[in-house]
Amino acid sequence: MSSPAWLARTRPPRGESALRVERDPDLVRGYLQDAARYPGGHSNAVAFPQSEADVAALLAERLPLLVVGAQSSLTGGATPHGEAVVSTARLAAMTDWTDNSVRCGVGVVLRDLEAECERRGLYFPPVPTYDGATVGGVVSTDAAGAATFKHGTVRAWVDAITVVLANGEVLDVARGQVRAHADGWFEIEHLDGQLLRVPVPRVARLDVPKVSAGYRGGADMDLVDLFVGSEGTLGVLTEVTLRLAGPRPTWMTALLAVADDAEAIALAGELRQEAQRAWRGDATAADVAAIEYMDARSVEILREDGVPQRVGVRLPAGGGALLLVQVELAPSYDRARAIEELSSATDHHVVGPVATLYRILETHGLVDSAVIALPGEDDRRRALFSLREAVPEGVNARIRAAAVRTGEPVSKAGGDVIVPFDQLEEALSRYRIVIAGTGLDAAIWGHISDGNVHPNLLATCGADMEVARAALLAMGAVAMELGGSPLAEHGTGRNAAKKRLLEALHGADGVESMRAVKRALDPGWLLAPGVLFDS
Repeated sequence: MSSPAWLARTRPPRGESALRVERDPDLVRGYLQDAARYPGGHSNAVAFPQSEADVAALLAERLPLLVVGAQSSLTGGATPHGEAVVSTARLAAMTDWTDNSVRCGVGVVLRDLEAECERRGLYFPPVPTYDGATVGGVVSTDAAGAATFKHGTVRAWVDAITVVLANGEVLDVARGQVRAHADGWFEIEHLDGQLLRVPVPRVARLDVPKVSAGYRGGADMDLVDLFVGSEGTLGVLTEVTLRLAGPRPTWMTALLAVADDAEAIALAGELRQEAQRAWRGDATAADVAAIEYMDARSVEILREDGVPQRVGVRLPAGGGALLLVQVELAPSYDRARAIEELSSATDHHVVGPVATLYRILETHGLVDSAVIALPGEDDRRRALFSLREAVPEGVNARIRAAAVRTGEPVSKAGGDVIVPFDQLEEALSRYRIVIAGTGLDAAIWGHISDGNVHPNLLATCGADMEVARAALLAMGAVAMELGGSPLAEHGTGRNAAKKRLLEALHGADGVESMRAVKRALDPGWLLAPGVLFDS
Protein backbone atom coordinates (compact mmCIF):
# COMPACT_ATOMS: atom_id res chain seq x y z
CA MET A 1 0.00 0.00 0.00
CA SER A 2 1.44 3.35 -1.03
CA SER A 3 1.99 6.12 1.50
CA PRO A 4 -0.12 9.29 1.47
CA ALA A 5 1.50 12.07 -0.54
CA TRP A 6 1.89 14.22 2.58
CA LEU A 7 3.65 11.57 4.72
CA ALA A 8 7.40 11.31 5.29
CA ARG A 9 9.08 8.59 7.34
CA THR A 10 12.27 8.90 9.34
CA ARG A 11 15.07 6.35 9.65
CA PRO A 12 17.85 5.81 12.19
CA PRO A 13 21.23 7.44 11.48
CA ARG A 14 23.70 5.27 9.59
CA GLY A 15 27.08 4.31 10.99
CA GLU A 16 28.78 4.77 14.33
CA SER A 17 29.65 8.10 15.83
CA ALA A 18 33.28 9.17 16.12
CA LEU A 19 32.48 12.75 17.02
CA ARG A 20 35.28 15.26 17.49
CA VAL A 21 34.57 18.19 19.85
CA GLU A 22 37.15 20.90 20.49
CA ARG A 23 37.17 23.14 23.56
CA ASP A 24 40.52 24.86 23.05
CA PRO A 25 39.72 28.57 23.59
CA ASP A 26 42.08 29.63 20.81
CA LEU A 27 40.31 27.39 18.31
CA VAL A 28 36.83 28.30 19.56
CA ARG A 29 37.67 31.99 19.26
CA GLY A 30 37.86 31.64 15.49
CA TYR A 31 34.15 30.73 15.39
CA LEU A 32 32.73 33.60 17.42
CA GLN A 33 32.02 36.07 14.64
CA ASP A 34 30.62 35.95 11.11
CA ALA A 35 30.99 38.33 8.17
CA ALA A 36 28.39 40.69 9.64
CA ARG A 37 30.60 41.29 12.69
CA TYR A 38 27.50 40.72 14.78
CA PRO A 39 28.46 41.50 18.39
CA GLY A 40 28.37 39.27 21.47
CA GLY A 41 29.55 35.98 19.96
CA HIS A 42 30.42 33.37 22.60
CA SER A 43 30.65 29.59 22.86
CA ASN A 44 32.74 27.02 24.70
CA ALA A 45 32.88 24.21 22.13
CA VAL A 46 33.14 23.50 18.41
CA ALA A 47 32.07 20.10 17.07
CA PHE A 48 33.32 18.68 13.76
CA PRO A 49 30.88 15.95 12.69
CA GLN A 50 31.81 13.85 9.70
CA SER A 51 28.65 11.75 9.48
CA GLU A 52 24.94 11.88 10.24
CA ALA A 53 25.68 9.57 13.20
CA ASP A 54 27.94 12.28 14.65
CA VAL A 55 25.19 14.87 14.22
CA ALA A 56 22.65 12.56 15.91
CA ALA A 57 25.06 12.05 18.81
CA LEU A 58 25.31 15.80 19.27
CA LEU A 59 21.55 16.20 19.24
CA ALA A 60 21.21 13.42 21.83
CA GLU A 61 23.03 15.66 24.31
CA ARG A 62 20.09 18.13 24.11
CA LEU A 63 22.40 21.13 23.94
CA PRO A 64 21.65 24.29 21.94
CA LEU A 65 23.50 24.06 18.62
CA LEU A 66 24.44 26.49 15.87
CA VAL A 67 25.50 24.93 12.57
CA VAL A 68 28.00 27.03 10.57
CA GLY A 69 29.77 26.68 7.24
CA ALA A 70 31.98 29.49 5.95
CA GLN A 71 30.49 31.96 8.47
CA SER A 72 29.88 34.30 5.54
CA SER A 73 26.47 35.26 6.93
CA LEU A 74 25.62 38.95 6.60
CA THR A 75 22.88 38.77 9.24
CA GLY A 76 24.61 37.42 12.35
CA GLY A 77 23.09 34.01 11.63
CA ALA A 78 26.48 32.30 12.00
CA THR A 79 27.48 34.04 15.25
CA PRO A 80 26.98 31.79 18.30
CA HIS A 81 25.34 33.17 21.43
CA GLY A 82 26.22 30.40 23.85
CA GLU A 83 25.36 27.46 21.60
CA ALA A 84 27.89 24.78 20.78
CA VAL A 85 29.11 25.51 17.26
CA VAL A 86 28.73 22.70 14.72
CA SER A 87 31.21 23.12 11.87
CA THR A 88 30.30 21.41 8.60
CA ALA A 89 33.91 21.44 7.39
CA ARG A 90 34.25 17.62 7.48
CA LEU A 91 30.94 16.98 5.71
CA ALA A 92 32.51 17.77 2.37
CA ALA A 93 32.17 14.75 0.10
CA MET A 94 30.88 14.99 -3.48
CA THR A 95 29.39 11.68 -4.65
CA ASP A 96 26.86 10.13 -7.02
CA TRP A 97 27.80 12.32 -9.97
CA THR A 98 25.53 12.09 -13.01
CA ASP A 99 25.34 14.23 -16.13
CA ASN A 100 22.90 16.55 -14.33
CA SER A 101 23.30 16.16 -10.56
CA VAL A 102 25.66 15.56 -7.64
CA ARG A 103 25.23 14.58 -4.00
CA CYS A 104 27.12 17.05 -1.80
CA GLY A 105 27.96 17.12 1.86
CA VAL A 106 26.84 20.43 3.27
CA GLY A 107 30.42 21.47 3.97
CA VAL A 108 31.38 21.46 0.28
CA VAL A 109 32.76 24.88 -0.65
CA LEU A 110 31.24 26.37 -3.79
CA ARG A 111 34.60 27.03 -5.45
CA ASP A 112 35.46 23.33 -5.04
CA LEU A 113 32.10 22.34 -6.51
CA GLU A 114 32.72 24.73 -9.39
CA ALA A 115 36.19 23.29 -10.06
CA GLU A 116 34.89 19.73 -10.19
CA CYS A 117 31.93 20.77 -12.36
CA GLU A 118 34.31 22.48 -14.78
CA ARG A 119 36.39 19.31 -15.02
CA ARG A 120 33.24 17.40 -16.01
CA GLY A 121 31.92 20.03 -18.42
CA LEU A 122 29.01 20.92 -16.08
CA TYR A 123 28.06 23.93 -13.97
CA PHE A 124 25.85 24.94 -11.05
CA PRO A 125 24.00 27.90 -12.59
CA PRO A 126 22.67 29.74 -9.50
CA VAL A 127 26.05 29.84 -7.72
CA PRO A 128 26.06 32.93 -5.47
CA THR A 129 28.54 35.74 -5.95
CA TYR A 130 30.73 34.65 -3.02
CA ASP A 131 32.27 31.29 -3.99
CA GLY A 132 33.75 30.72 -0.53
CA ALA A 133 30.29 29.90 0.84
CA THR A 134 29.29 26.29 1.49
CA VAL A 135 26.52 24.21 -0.01
CA GLY A 136 24.78 24.02 3.37
CA GLY A 137 24.99 27.76 3.82
CA VAL A 138 23.45 28.62 0.47
CA VAL A 139 20.69 26.01 0.84
CA SER A 140 19.82 27.09 4.37
CA THR A 141 19.32 30.70 3.23
CA ASP A 142 17.97 29.93 -0.27
CA ALA A 143 20.85 32.07 -1.46
CA ALA A 144 20.92 33.86 -4.78
CA GLY A 145 23.45 35.80 -6.75
CA ALA A 146 24.32 37.45 -10.01
CA ALA A 147 22.74 34.83 -12.29
CA THR A 148 19.43 34.56 -10.42
CA PHE A 149 18.01 36.70 -13.22
CA LYS A 150 18.29 33.74 -15.60
CA HIS A 151 18.58 30.68 -13.37
CA GLY A 152 16.56 31.42 -10.23
CA THR A 153 17.64 30.93 -6.62
CA VAL A 154 19.38 27.90 -5.12
CA ARG A 155 15.98 26.47 -4.07
CA ALA A 156 15.06 25.59 -7.66
CA TRP A 157 18.24 23.50 -7.98
CA VAL A 158 17.83 21.39 -4.81
CA ASP A 159 16.56 17.94 -5.81
CA ALA A 160 16.85 16.10 -2.47
CA ILE A 161 18.00 16.59 1.11
CA THR A 162 19.09 14.52 4.08
CA VAL A 163 18.33 16.23 7.39
CA VAL A 164 18.82 15.08 10.97
CA LEU A 165 15.82 16.18 13.00
CA ALA A 166 16.04 17.52 16.53
CA ASN A 167 15.21 14.07 17.98
CA GLY A 168 18.19 12.50 16.17
CA GLU A 169 16.15 10.67 13.54
CA VAL A 170 16.99 11.17 9.86
CA LEU A 171 14.72 12.33 7.07
CA ASP A 172 15.54 11.69 3.39
CA VAL A 173 13.29 13.68 1.07
CA ALA A 174 13.44 13.95 -2.72
CA ARG A 175 11.70 16.80 -4.51
CA GLY A 176 8.19 15.81 -5.54
CA GLN A 177 8.08 12.91 -3.07
CA VAL A 178 6.17 14.57 -0.20
CA ARG A 179 3.68 17.38 -0.73
CA ALA A 180 1.44 19.16 1.75
CA HIS A 181 -2.10 18.02 2.46
CA ALA A 182 -4.78 20.26 0.97
CA ASP A 183 -5.61 21.42 4.50
CA GLY A 184 -2.07 22.79 4.95
CA TRP A 185 0.13 20.29 6.80
CA PHE A 186 2.66 17.50 6.46
CA GLU A 187 2.97 14.38 8.62
CA ILE A 188 6.22 12.77 9.71
CA GLU A 189 6.15 9.21 10.98
CA HIS A 190 8.80 8.60 13.64
CA LEU A 191 10.59 5.31 14.26
CA ASP A 192 8.17 4.43 17.07
CA GLY A 193 5.21 4.84 14.70
CA GLN A 194 4.02 8.13 16.19
CA LEU A 195 2.85 10.76 13.71
CA LEU A 196 3.98 14.37 13.94
CA ARG A 197 1.82 16.92 12.15
CA VAL A 198 3.77 19.91 10.84
CA PRO A 199 1.73 22.93 9.66
CA VAL A 200 2.48 24.78 6.45
CA PRO A 201 3.34 28.41 7.23
CA ARG A 202 0.73 31.00 6.28
CA VAL A 203 3.02 33.60 4.79
CA ALA A 204 3.09 36.09 1.95
CA ARG A 205 4.19 35.01 -1.54
CA LEU A 206 5.50 37.87 -3.65
CA ASP A 207 5.92 38.35 -7.39
CA VAL A 208 9.68 38.99 -7.28
CA PRO A 209 12.42 36.50 -8.24
CA LYS A 210 13.84 35.96 -4.77
CA VAL A 211 12.64 36.21 -1.18
CA SER A 212 14.67 34.86 1.73
CA ALA A 213 12.31 35.71 4.56
CA GLY A 214 11.73 32.80 6.91
CA TYR A 215 9.93 29.59 6.06
CA ARG A 216 8.23 29.07 2.73
CA GLY A 217 4.49 28.46 2.54
CA GLY A 218 1.84 27.97 -0.08
CA ALA A 219 -0.62 25.39 -1.36
CA ASP A 220 0.71 22.00 -2.48
CA MET A 221 4.07 22.84 -0.93
CA ASP A 222 7.00 20.43 -1.31
CA LEU A 223 8.53 19.24 1.97
CA VAL A 224 12.02 19.93 0.59
CA ASP A 225 11.08 23.60 0.43
CA LEU A 226 10.25 23.76 4.12
CA PHE A 227 13.93 23.15 4.96
CA VAL A 228 15.45 25.21 2.15
CA GLY A 229 15.75 28.75 3.49
CA SER A 230 15.02 27.75 7.11
CA GLU A 231 18.45 29.01 8.29
CA GLY A 232 19.28 25.85 10.24
CA THR A 233 16.36 26.23 12.65
CA LEU A 234 14.35 23.10 11.74
CA GLY A 235 16.98 20.38 11.41
CA VAL A 236 20.63 19.78 10.58
CA LEU A 237 21.22 19.25 6.88
CA THR A 238 24.00 16.76 6.16
CA GLU A 239 23.68 16.10 2.42
CA VAL A 240 22.00 17.80 -0.53
CA THR A 241 21.48 16.61 -4.09
CA LEU A 242 21.99 19.55 -6.43
CA ARG A 243 20.80 19.63 -10.00
CA LEU A 244 23.49 20.71 -12.46
CA ALA A 245 23.41 21.95 -16.05
CA GLY A 246 25.45 21.07 -19.09
CA PRO A 247 27.13 21.34 -21.40
CA ARG A 248 29.03 24.14 -19.76
CA PRO A 249 28.67 27.41 -21.70
CA THR A 250 31.34 29.96 -22.42
CA TRP A 251 30.91 33.53 -21.19
CA MET A 252 31.52 37.05 -22.38
CA THR A 253 31.68 39.68 -19.67
CA ALA A 254 31.67 43.47 -19.99
CA LEU A 255 32.45 46.12 -17.36
CA LEU A 256 30.69 49.35 -18.29
CA ALA A 257 30.78 52.90 -16.91
CA VAL A 258 27.41 54.67 -16.87
CA ALA A 259 26.57 58.22 -15.86
CA ASP A 260 24.04 57.62 -13.10
CA ASP A 261 21.26 55.41 -11.78
CA ALA A 262 18.86 56.39 -14.55
CA GLU A 263 21.29 55.33 -17.28
CA ALA A 264 22.16 52.13 -15.40
CA ILE A 265 18.48 51.16 -15.16
CA ALA A 266 17.73 52.08 -18.78
CA LEU A 267 20.60 49.96 -20.07
CA ALA A 268 19.75 47.10 -17.72
CA GLY A 269 16.15 47.22 -18.94
CA GLU A 270 17.27 46.93 -22.55
CA LEU A 271 19.58 44.03 -21.72
CA ARG A 272 16.77 42.29 -19.82
CA GLN A 273 14.59 42.49 -22.94
CA GLU A 274 17.46 41.11 -25.00
CA ALA A 275 17.73 38.17 -22.62
CA GLN A 276 14.03 37.46 -23.01
CA ARG A 277 14.54 37.23 -26.78
CA ALA A 278 17.32 34.71 -26.24
CA TRP A 279 15.22 32.62 -23.88
CA ARG A 280 12.44 32.51 -26.49
CA GLY A 281 14.91 30.79 -28.80
CA ASP A 282 16.39 33.63 -30.84
CA ALA A 283 19.97 32.46 -31.47
CA THR A 284 21.05 35.97 -32.53
CA ALA A 285 20.07 37.55 -29.19
CA ALA A 286 22.52 38.16 -26.36
CA ASP A 287 21.71 35.66 -23.59
CA VAL A 288 22.27 37.98 -20.63
CA ALA A 289 22.44 35.93 -17.44
CA ALA A 290 23.51 38.62 -14.97
CA ILE A 291 23.80 42.40 -14.61
CA GLU A 292 25.62 43.66 -11.53
CA TYR A 293 25.60 47.27 -10.32
CA MET A 294 28.06 49.35 -8.28
CA ASP A 295 27.25 52.96 -7.46
CA ALA A 296 29.66 55.90 -7.39
CA ARG A 297 30.63 55.37 -3.74
CA SER A 298 31.27 51.69 -4.44
CA VAL A 299 33.64 52.71 -7.23
CA GLU A 300 35.40 55.13 -4.87
CA ILE A 301 35.90 52.29 -2.38
CA LEU A 302 37.52 50.17 -5.10
CA ARG A 303 39.88 52.99 -5.98
CA GLU A 304 40.68 53.83 -2.34
CA ASP A 305 41.57 50.19 -1.67
CA GLY A 306 43.69 49.81 -4.81
CA VAL A 307 41.57 46.92 -6.02
CA PRO A 308 41.82 47.61 -9.78
CA GLN A 309 45.62 47.50 -9.63
CA ARG A 310 45.58 44.41 -7.42
CA VAL A 311 43.40 42.38 -9.78
CA GLY A 312 44.88 43.84 -12.96
CA VAL A 313 41.77 45.57 -14.30
CA ARG A 314 41.58 49.13 -15.59
CA LEU A 315 38.30 50.72 -14.57
CA PRO A 316 36.45 52.33 -17.49
CA ALA A 317 36.93 56.07 -17.65
CA GLY A 318 34.06 58.40 -16.81
CA GLY A 319 30.68 57.58 -15.41
CA GLY A 320 29.25 57.67 -11.94
CA ALA A 321 28.50 53.95 -11.63
CA LEU A 322 29.53 50.58 -13.03
CA LEU A 323 27.58 47.74 -14.60
CA LEU A 324 29.01 44.25 -14.96
CA VAL A 325 27.19 42.28 -17.66
CA GLN A 326 27.61 38.55 -18.21
CA VAL A 327 26.38 36.88 -21.41
CA GLU A 328 26.15 33.10 -21.78
CA LEU A 329 27.33 31.69 -25.11
CA ALA A 330 27.18 28.26 -26.68
CA PRO A 331 30.13 25.99 -25.80
CA SER A 332 31.31 26.33 -29.42
CA TYR A 333 32.06 30.02 -28.90
CA ASP A 334 35.77 30.47 -28.32
CA ARG A 335 37.87 33.61 -28.24
CA ALA A 336 38.66 33.51 -31.96
CA ARG A 337 35.00 33.23 -32.95
CA ALA A 338 34.02 36.07 -30.61
CA ILE A 339 36.78 38.32 -32.00
CA GLU A 340 35.71 37.56 -35.56
CA GLU A 341 32.10 38.45 -34.74
CA LEU A 342 33.12 41.62 -32.92
CA SER A 343 35.32 42.78 -35.79
CA SER A 344 32.37 42.45 -38.18
CA ALA A 345 29.68 43.78 -35.84
CA THR A 346 29.31 47.11 -37.67
CA ASP A 347 28.08 45.13 -40.66
CA HIS A 348 24.44 44.57 -39.83
CA HIS A 349 24.34 41.54 -42.07
CA VAL A 350 26.47 39.79 -39.44
CA VAL A 351 24.24 38.26 -36.78
CA GLY A 352 24.99 36.59 -33.48
CA PRO A 353 24.92 37.28 -29.74
CA VAL A 354 28.35 38.90 -29.62
CA ALA A 355 27.51 41.27 -32.49
CA THR A 356 24.17 42.05 -30.86
CA LEU A 357 25.82 43.00 -27.56
CA TYR A 358 28.33 45.18 -29.45
CA ARG A 359 25.50 47.08 -31.17
CA ILE A 360 23.67 47.68 -27.91
CA LEU A 361 26.84 49.09 -26.34
CA GLU A 362 27.50 51.16 -29.46
CA THR A 363 24.03 52.71 -29.19
CA HIS A 364 24.87 53.81 -25.64
CA GLY A 365 28.35 55.09 -26.57
CA LEU A 366 30.05 52.46 -24.44
CA VAL A 367 32.10 50.46 -26.96
CA ASP A 368 35.36 52.40 -26.56
CA SER A 369 35.34 52.47 -22.75
CA ALA A 370 34.06 48.92 -22.09
CA VAL A 371 36.40 46.44 -20.42
CA ILE A 372 35.73 43.04 -21.97
CA ALA A 373 36.53 39.44 -20.99
CA LEU A 374 36.09 37.26 -24.07
CA PRO A 375 35.15 33.56 -24.08
CA GLY A 376 38.05 31.54 -22.73
CA GLU A 377 39.49 34.49 -20.80
CA ASP A 378 38.35 32.96 -17.53
CA ASP A 379 41.00 34.61 -15.35
CA ARG A 380 40.00 38.01 -16.69
CA ARG A 381 36.30 37.23 -16.14
CA ARG A 382 37.02 36.21 -12.56
CA ALA A 383 39.03 39.41 -12.07
CA LEU A 384 36.05 41.49 -13.22
CA PHE A 385 33.75 39.73 -10.78
CA SER A 386 36.36 40.11 -8.04
CA LEU A 387 35.88 43.87 -8.41
CA ARG A 388 32.22 43.43 -7.54
CA GLU A 389 33.06 41.19 -4.59
CA ALA A 390 35.68 43.67 -3.35
CA VAL A 391 32.99 46.30 -2.71
CA PRO A 392 31.35 44.49 0.26
CA GLU A 393 34.82 43.42 1.39
CA GLY A 394 35.83 47.08 1.44
CA VAL A 395 32.73 48.05 3.40
CA ASN A 396 33.32 45.23 5.89
CA ALA A 397 36.94 46.35 6.34
CA ARG A 398 35.78 49.87 7.18
CA ILE A 399 33.28 48.51 9.69
CA ARG A 400 36.00 46.41 11.34
CA ALA A 401 38.29 49.44 11.51
CA ALA A 402 35.56 51.52 13.17
CA ALA A 403 34.92 48.81 15.77
CA VAL A 404 38.64 48.54 16.58
CA ARG A 405 39.12 52.31 16.65
CA THR A 406 36.19 52.99 18.98
CA GLY A 407 35.99 49.75 20.94
CA GLU A 408 32.22 49.98 20.40
CA PRO A 409 29.79 47.40 18.93
CA VAL A 410 29.87 48.60 15.33
CA SER A 411 28.51 45.98 12.94
CA LYS A 412 27.30 45.68 9.39
CA ALA A 413 24.18 47.66 8.49
CA GLY A 414 23.37 46.30 5.07
CA GLY A 415 20.04 46.25 3.31
CA ASP A 416 18.88 43.41 1.08
CA VAL A 417 15.87 44.84 -0.74
CA ILE A 418 14.15 43.75 -3.93
CA VAL A 419 11.37 45.34 -5.98
CA PRO A 420 9.85 44.53 -9.36
CA PHE A 421 12.29 45.83 -11.96
CA ASP A 422 9.84 48.44 -13.27
CA GLN A 423 9.82 49.97 -9.76
CA LEU A 424 13.61 50.02 -9.34
CA GLU A 425 14.29 53.59 -10.46
CA GLU A 426 11.78 54.97 -7.95
CA ALA A 427 13.07 52.63 -5.26
CA LEU A 428 16.70 53.70 -5.72
CA SER A 429 15.69 57.35 -5.61
CA ARG A 430 13.80 56.83 -2.36
CA TYR A 431 16.57 54.72 -0.82
CA ARG A 432 18.96 57.59 -1.46
CA ILE A 433 16.61 60.06 0.20
CA VAL A 434 16.51 57.84 3.30
CA ILE A 435 20.31 57.52 3.31
CA ALA A 436 20.82 61.28 2.89
CA GLY A 437 18.71 61.84 5.99
CA THR A 438 21.13 59.81 8.11
CA GLY A 439 24.25 61.83 7.30
CA LEU A 440 26.19 58.55 7.11
CA ASP A 441 28.54 57.36 4.42
CA ALA A 442 26.86 54.70 2.28
CA ALA A 443 27.33 52.54 -0.79
CA ILE A 444 24.78 50.69 -2.91
CA TRP A 445 25.54 47.68 -5.08
CA GLY A 446 23.77 44.52 -6.13
CA HIS A 447 21.93 42.50 -8.72
CA ILE A 448 20.26 45.19 -10.80
CA SER A 449 18.86 42.65 -13.28
CA ASP A 450 16.64 41.34 -10.45
CA GLY A 451 15.75 44.69 -8.91
CA ASN A 452 17.75 43.53 -5.85
CA VAL A 453 20.28 45.96 -4.35
CA HIS A 454 22.22 46.20 -1.11
CA PRO A 455 22.27 49.69 0.43
CA ASN A 456 24.99 49.66 3.10
CA LEU A 457 25.47 52.38 5.70
CA LEU A 458 28.97 52.74 7.13
CA ALA A 459 28.58 53.39 10.84
CA THR A 460 31.63 54.94 12.50
CA CYS A 461 30.62 54.44 16.14
CA GLY A 462 28.06 52.68 18.27
CA ALA A 463 25.69 55.66 18.22
CA ASP A 464 25.48 55.46 14.43
CA MET A 465 24.03 51.97 14.61
CA GLU A 466 20.57 53.07 15.72
CA VAL A 467 20.44 55.60 12.90
CA ALA A 468 21.55 52.94 10.41
CA ARG A 469 19.00 50.39 11.65
CA ALA A 470 16.20 52.95 11.35
CA ALA A 471 17.28 53.63 7.77
CA LEU A 472 17.20 49.90 6.96
CA LEU A 473 13.65 49.70 8.29
CA ALA A 474 12.64 52.71 6.21
CA MET A 475 14.17 51.28 3.03
CA GLY A 476 12.49 47.95 3.73
CA ALA A 477 9.17 49.75 3.99
CA VAL A 478 9.83 51.39 0.61
CA ALA A 479 10.49 47.99 -0.97
CA MET A 480 7.26 46.55 0.44
CA GLU A 481 5.24 49.58 -0.67
CA LEU A 482 6.54 49.05 -4.22
CA GLY A 483 5.54 45.38 -4.26
CA GLY A 484 8.86 43.87 -3.20
CA SER A 485 10.54 42.34 -0.19
CA PRO A 486 12.87 43.80 2.44
CA LEU A 487 14.58 40.39 2.71
CA ALA A 488 15.73 39.11 -0.67
CA GLU A 489 18.69 36.75 -0.43
CA HIS A 490 20.65 37.00 2.83
CA GLY A 491 18.01 35.76 5.26
CA THR A 492 17.13 37.17 8.67
CA GLY A 493 19.65 35.67 11.09
CA ARG A 494 19.93 37.39 14.47
CA ASN A 495 19.61 40.88 13.06
CA ALA A 496 17.01 42.77 15.10
CA ALA A 497 16.07 45.12 12.25
CA LYS A 498 15.60 42.19 9.85
CA LYS A 499 13.38 40.41 12.40
CA ARG A 500 11.20 43.50 12.46
CA LEU A 501 11.13 43.51 8.67
CA LEU A 502 10.19 39.81 8.70
CA GLU A 503 7.13 40.64 10.79
CA ALA A 504 6.32 43.70 8.69
CA LEU A 505 6.37 41.51 5.57
CA HIS A 506 4.39 38.53 6.86
CA GLY A 507 2.43 40.10 9.72
CA ALA A 508 2.31 38.88 13.31
CA ASP A 509 0.07 35.96 12.33
CA GLY A 510 2.43 34.90 9.56
CA VAL A 511 5.43 34.89 11.90
CA GLU A 512 3.43 32.99 14.50
CA SER A 513 2.60 30.36 11.87
CA MET A 514 6.34 29.96 11.28
CA ARG A 515 6.98 29.67 14.99
CA ALA A 516 4.40 26.86 15.05
CA VAL A 517 6.54 24.95 12.53
CA LYS A 518 9.59 25.54 14.72
CA ARG A 519 7.75 24.25 17.81
CA ALA A 520 6.63 21.12 15.95
CA LEU A 521 10.07 20.14 14.64
CA ASP A 522 12.26 21.56 17.42
CA PRO A 523 10.12 21.70 20.58
CA GLY A 524 13.17 22.25 22.78
CA TRP A 525 14.19 25.25 20.66
CA LEU A 526 17.74 23.82 20.46
CA LEU A 527 18.59 24.47 16.80
CA ALA A 528 19.93 27.96 16.10
CA PRO A 529 17.96 29.59 18.93
CA GLY A 530 17.65 33.32 18.35
CA VAL A 531 17.96 32.97 14.57
CA LEU A 532 14.83 34.12 12.70
CA PHE A 533 12.86 34.53 15.95
CA ASP A 534 13.64 35.48 19.52
CA SER A 535 13.25 32.24 21.43
